[in-house]
Amino acid sequence: MPREAFIDHLTIPVRDVAVSRRFYEAALGPFNIETAVIEGAVGFGPSGSVDFFVREGEPAAPVHLAFAAGGRDNGAPGLRPRYHADYYGGYVIDPDGHNVEAVCHRPEG
Repeated sequence: MPREAFIDHLTIPVRDVAVSRRFYEAALGPFNIETAVIEGAVGFGPSGSVDFFVREGEPAAPVHLAFAAGGRDNGAPGLRPRYHADYYGGYVIDPDGHNVEAVCHRPEG
């Protein structure tokens, strides 16, 4: 049975779409994402499933997203047993102050 998506798409406001586009293209590049411009927003995601967007606007408050490579360090990669025994993550801050996380849930090895 195919897994239903919990979140269909997510859009966050950013101060400078071009700066955020460069950040997320670099951060998500290792995941072979594609980029699309849809109705003035820049979207990112795997082929045929662009579902994370940035749009010009004033960020109301920083959000926490779990993926990335690049940005300003906000917590070195390592186990986070407070979440669960195999939770391995690292954090960066994007250009608008959002906490972005790269995470792996698989056991080591």
